[in-house]
Amino acid sequence: MAAQDRSLYEIFDIRSNDGQKLVNLIGGVVSFSYFENILSPMITAQVVISNTGNTVVDGDNEISSIYNGLPINGGEKVSIKIPPTGDGPGLEFTESNGNELFVASITNVFIDEGRESFVLNLVSREAITNETVRVGKKFPSSEKISDSVKEIVKDYLKSEKNIDVDATQNPYGFIGNLRKPFYLLTWLASKSVPAEVGGESSTAGYFFFETKDGYHFRSVDSLIRQEPFEIEYTYAPGIVDNEDPRKDYKILKYFTTRNQKLIENLQRGAYCSYRMYFNPVHSTFTTPEQAIFKVSDYAKRMENLGKDFKILLPPVDKNSESLGNVPSRYMTGVLDFGITEKKDANSRKKNADPMEYHSQAMMRYSTLFTQVLDATIPLNTHLVAGTVIKIKFGKVTSEKVSIVDDEQSGLYIINELTHFYDRKGSFTKLKLLRDTTGKKDK
Repeated sequence: MAAQDRSLYEIFDIRSNDGQKLVNLIGGVVSFSYFENILSPMITAQVVISNTGNTVVDGDNEISSIYNGLPINGGEKVSIKIPPTGDGPGLEFTESNGNELFVASITNVFIDEGRESFVLNLVSREAITNETVRVGKKFPSSEKISDSVKEIVKDYLKSEKNIDVDATQNPYGFIGNLRKPFYLLTWLASKSVPAEVGGESSTAGYFFFETKDGYHFRSVDSLIRQEPFEIEYTYAPGIVDNEDPRKDYKILKYFTTRNQKLIENLQRGAYCSYRMYFNPVHSTFTTPEQAIFKVSDYAKRMENLGKDFKILLPPVDKNSESLGNVPSRYMTGVLDFGITEKKDANSRKKNADPMEYHSQAMMRYSTLFTQVLDATIPLNTHLVAGTVIKIKFGKVTSEKVSIVDDEQSGLYIINELTHFYDRKGSFTKLKLLRDTTGKKDK
């Protein structure tokens, strides 16, 4: 995981769509970038190719360039294996691993006499399958959401990759309505409440995403509660000292892209919302006592990355209540009483009460993105999206003594991750999130 190690590719092949031609791209790879994101149901990658031509036999039996001779039209399989760097495991997307990448598009094509260059944008196989299948099945209201998720990944995406699923406590019946699998999986995430994280203290909100390890359907609570990466990172600007035993765990540079988003949170009802739902069985509406949702009522139930969650919001004016007590969003809807079920005991049973998850999920997603920080570190292929890492920052002070900033230091979740390789070296870029400031007491 050294910042300046030369990146070498063990395998970097592209296979034509007819399966007849296999071209080794190693000599033409200028750079390779690999991406993960907890908001993305697929992994992606990008490779920049520069080639002198005379590489592959085209349809006229002439020696031609890769772009025209293969030819590259989209959908080609790309096998990549990057050996371990330092103590990192490396990256592998090969046929033997069952996770080859596929060409989704070709951009920035430049062909001149004797040279060609282009960019291949790659996706996982399931991203292509997602565009060719639709889910039309009716899922029963007796089935937990987590079980439905496993079924969709296996039976519709036809994926044999590992899937890490946090069990949900709430069942939910729904009809696929010929939606794409990725649409349904991310839609179900917002309706899910975890069963085993914190027991009754669990709050709604899941993410469905893919990493190099497979698929994940994880609750926000579970991600926050997981053990952080074993080694703490320290912000240390400047040139990396190759003699420093901790050089691989330095933050080379960082900047805070956002800290708080009051207006956005008010628009989403993250602090306080008013919920009004119509009950079609009894022809009644939500009672006023049930209608108000306040995040302050859930503060002690929430898992946090920093110190205890506290809402210190000002009033709009001197005669108003705190913003945390005034609804900023009104949510309306009709309660689902199993109208798709056969006429039996379940036909009058409430199907996934939105009172139990809608406002909670909106609050959970909004608060998690309270602080957003971009950081660049030496290459670390141990890390994946969704990992919690510990970071230590120094306090800005006039004193020469190094003082730890306890407000900014602490735990962060990796939202986005990029592993970048080129002929000069390699590094990892992270987009980090957390919901509260301060170091968590553990």
